Amino acid sequence: MGAQAMLHRADPSTRPVADVQGSADPRDLPLQQVGIRGVRFPVAVHTRAGHPQHSVATLGMDIGLAGDRRGAHLSRFLEVAGTDPLAIQAGSLGRLLERMLVRLDAGSGRIDIAFPYFVCKNAPVSGSAGLIDYEVGVTVASNGHGAELSLRVAVPVTSLCPCSKAIADYGAHNQRSQVIVTLPTDGTLWIDDLIELVEAQASSELFALLKREDERLVTQRAYDNPKFVEDLVRDVAAQLERDPRVGAYRVSCENFESIHNHSAFALIERDGRPGLNGHG
Repeated sequence: MGAQAMLHRADPSTRPVADVQGSADPRDLPLQQVGIRGVRFPVAVHTRAGHPQHSVATLGMDIGLAGDRRGAHLSRFLEVAGTDPLAIQAGSLGRLLERMLVRLDAGSGRIDIAFPYFVCKNAPVSGSAGLIDYEVGVTVASNGHGAELSLRVAVPVTSLCPCSKAIADYGAHNQRSQVIVTLPTDGTLWIDDLIELVEAQASSELFALLKREDERLVTQRAYDNPKFVEDLVRDVAAQLERDPRVGAYRVSCENFESIHNHSAFALIERDGRPGLNGHG
């Protein structure tokens, strides 16, 4: 090719770019969810103490896609998220969801944000301070009739087996358990509230740092307060029933058994709603 011909070749950057995702789809099969997952993103969590806690979240964003549309423009999800830390508050997440639906021209969608939440806890006797982390998830979703916000908190605790205590000449087996509470919220229920509610129903709560005198108290406390996995979910549910801020809820517990090669599991749910399904 001669130099003159090369001068007249079109610059690739000026060529029109086809919108493949925006093309029509003849199959007419709508998709309930299409989007992105596994995005790490900074967040600022609004805490009960009144100051933000900064964390790193795993972010998922999706929309419902009409049957006549080939695909969603995935880059637009990240455009909506922006570059500033996401504020984990009911109002700001509702506005974020609204912007996402408008930007992607969708009638339904969901944003799920999962992050570690840290609490500084003092040991019960020595007062030694240490940070313990909890897995927290916040989901905001809309099917075109307003946004719903749900909160998910995983709380590790100790459970001691009542049967083991009753049949043994001395001692009883215990194990770490994980209680997961998922419920709709309007933002008036704090993460700390749920953590404390669950821990109060366990054989014992967990601590990051224990001295000998603390360990003695914690193990004796668990021995005096045995709980089956069934007891744990029922006791947590009973406390949720008494809280006027709580309507629907889902409570599950898994005991990572110390003398069995399996886990024990229980779940209780009240007024099951779409926002609760699939978690726990």
